Amino acid sequence: MFKGAYTLLITPFKQDCSLDEKGLRTLVKRQVEAGVHGIAPLGVTGENSLMSGKEIARVVEIVVDEVNGRCPVIPDTCTSGIDATLERIRLFEKIGCNYVSVFVPYLALPKEEGIVKFYEQVADSSKVPILIHNSPGRVVVNLSPDGTARLSRHRNIIGIKEGVKLLDHLAKIVYLARDEDFGVFTGKDTTLYPLLCFGGHGNFAVAGNVIPEVMRDIYNYFERGERDKAQQLHYKYYSVFEILRAEANPIAVKEALNLMGLPGGRLRLPLTELSDAKKAILAKTMKEKGLI
Repeated sequence: MFKGAYTLLITPFKQDCSLDEKGLRTLVKRQVEAGVHGIAPLGVTGENSLMSGKEIARVVEIVVDEVNGRCPVIPDTCTSGIDATLERIRLFEKIGCNYVSVFVPYLALPKEEGIVKFYEQVADSSKVPILIHNSPGRVVVNLSPDGTARLSRHRNIIGIKEGVKLLDHLAKIVYLARDEDFGVFTGKDTTLYPLLCFGGHGNFAVAGNVIPEVMRDIYNYFERGERDKAQQLHYKYYSVFEILRAEANPIAVKEALNLMGLPGGRLRLPLTELSDAKKAILAKTMKEKGLI
């Protein structure tokens, strides 16, 4: 079963907004040393849509090289059409990725039948296992729990990174896919512990950039049956989870890394830095938790 706590890695940019390769290696090394279950570069947190194809390839090359087989690397294609998606998957496979995350197709506004057929065709054609990335807040369309359950039966679709944080939505996916070898993950840090309580398998964490050990421990404690310890960490860092989503991801998490003296770096337009009011809340929250 594909499960655990995976970090949705940011992409650090220098002051001139060029790729900070040294900073990226620093961040990856920190994640590996923290013992996270895997690293997920690119995607929304990694500002994929604001990078060139050459930069995207370079980010994945650096992550795979720095990880050096010590944990899985799961980049996001951030593509919509079949041909573009398969081309990106072949690139990631060639670089050496273990799995690939694929967004529900965007802009075209497909019906659910089209979404299901899209994933089936991608999974049939891919040599690496596929993770569904459902994020209706980003792509407007939503893959229902029933559609997810249909896809859970495909031999080359290993799970879903679910951007819907409604617990009944998550619970229904877990229920419908319970007999399949299929991981159900939340993409929201606030719902990791609740999801584990009703049978889910982990999360893809924005907070993992800031507190990778905490996200690892919430999962590991729960997996070992130490639910009280997992719950205590969930409560302790809930305010951190919330403030890191204060504005469009990854605005706050980059600011948090910069406050910690780590290479969070710049944001690329059209993203702009965190508001002064939210900066104050972020700094206060991080000081209270001993992070700065």
